[in-house]
Amino acid sequence: MATAPNKIAIVGVGKIAHDQHVPSIAGNPDFELAATVSRHGSVQGVEAFTDLNTMLAKRPDIGAVALCMPPQARFAYAVEALAARRHVLLEKPPGATLSEVHELERLAAQHDCTLFATWHSRFAVAVPAAKAWLADKKIARLAITWKEDVRRWHPGQEWIWEPGGLGVFDPGINALSILTAIYPRPLHLASADLSFPENRGTPIAVSLRFVDPEGAEVTAEFDWRQEGPQTWNIEADTDAGHMKLSSGGASLAIDGRKVEQAPDREYAGIYRRFAELIRTGRSDVDLSPMVHVADAFTLGRRIAAEPFEF
Repeated sequence: MATAPNKIAIVGVGKIAHDQHVPSIAGNPDFELAATVSRHGSVQGVEAFTDLNTMLAKRPDIGAVALCMPPQARFAYAVEALAARRHVLLEKPPGATLSEVHELERLAAQHDCTLFATWHSRFAVAVPAAKAWLADKKIARLAITWKEDVRRWHPGQEWIWEPGGLGVFDPGINALSILTAIYPRPLHLASADLSFPENRGTPIAVSLRFVDPEGAEVTAEFDWRQEGPQTWNIEADTDAGHMKLSSGGASLAIDGRKVEQAPDREYAGIYRRFAELIRTGRSDVDLSPMVHVADAFTLGRRIAAEPFEF
């Protein structure tokens, strides 16, 4: 007999929810989108609430929530959902601070709920192949170049420039989530240059340098000021050749020859993983990408940049 799908609610119905979460839930037989919670957005044909507590009280049949609001507000919503014994999926980054997410881990265990801190870029099709290829190679250099146009991807989103919004680390943490997934050993941050627009509270560009215990040169460049073609690349020079992971992890080439490429299915992978975690009664909360961001703010040298306006 087929198992009934998990009824799930999306909390925070904005661009990312409409573009990624709604179609990914619709395409997964393990889930049914049963409600939304948002002050401004909704999904046609789905029961809409403006308050999470009201939804939790009126819909005890909904066993899971996907929290898609900005990270500054996510903790309070997650606490409410876990207290009501609902499984929780956290959009990236999983919270505004590391300590918040550690507390959510504790609460999830206390209430016997699944907590899933998602990193959608890890589900890009070529990421597993890149990890497998690097596993036994001697790496001399790895360089991340993650440059995009903030006006294109975050139009008018003022929250991202406020403390907790991460600025250019919002996309940059995607690169760090791939790095921490594919690199064959742990790295730690050695230095960071953070360029802050004079009128903003988060950086618009970042340069990072990491320490590899085996001596490889590992760097990352994030920039939100790139117009025209967008760049999401990770390249590595090794004793067996050159690896290029491009298009945010959707394409892998070795010495210029493509070995893996496919369209974006990252959020479909997230919901497959969430269903597996719920089914097996486990949580998945890897904070290694967020640790690098926290270290960058601790170590970072602040550089003044031109004011930014949308």
